[in-house]
Amino acid sequence: MKITIIYDNEAFRKDLKADWGFSCLVEVYEKKILFDTGTKGSILFENMKILDIDPRMIEEVFISHGHGDHTGGLSDFLNVNPVPVYVPASYRKFYAQAVTVREPVQIHENIFSTGELRNIEQSLIVKTERGVVVIAGCSHPGVKTILKAAAQFGNVTALIGGLHGFTDFDLLKGLELVCATHCTQYKSEIQSLYPDIFIEGGAGRIIEL
Repeated sequence: MKITIIYDNEAFRKDLKADWGFSCLVEVYEKKILFDTGTKGSILFENMKILDIDPRMIEEVFISHGHGDHTGGLSDFLNVNPVPVYVPASYRKFYAQAVTVREPVQIHENIFSTGELRNIEQSLIVKTERGVVVIAGCSHPGVKTILKAAAQFGNVTALIGGLHGFTDFDLLKGLELVCATHCTQYKSEIQSLYPDIFIEGGAGRIIEL
């Protein structure tokens, strides 16, 4: 499993642009899934080009929630590659390719959505040999809620994405990897408490599991 952060508030690689928002490419089980699309299509495409990611090779888009820093690049992307888009039920903008998600659903073998949690956000779940990987957009429903929803698919071992104002740090005990990105307010605290499992994010960071 390979996760490439394309769009983030910070740049892991200095040749990439940082901007408020989030997007990453998830490559697993021979699938290429774009998770969220950042704020600006121009930056999304520019960073993709530098990272040697061809947008036409992506097979589907997974939108965590409807906020502009996660959906701003979606229209531009679909103009280039009109693939299916999995969106939470609360996302009101219409796309012909949209697949509305309310309840937990299997997208592919070993790849799932938590379903829309607390009427705002879904997270992407991937079952691997080492356990369940959770990719979150902003964690608006709360990390506890997301991890509980993810646990129905197996033992959660990795959490990647925006964690917002999350402070219940004990919830991270037992995980093997945490990559706090985008809107996470307390990255330094998480890194200090869990130095052995914390991975720095930022545009250009590649995580292989």
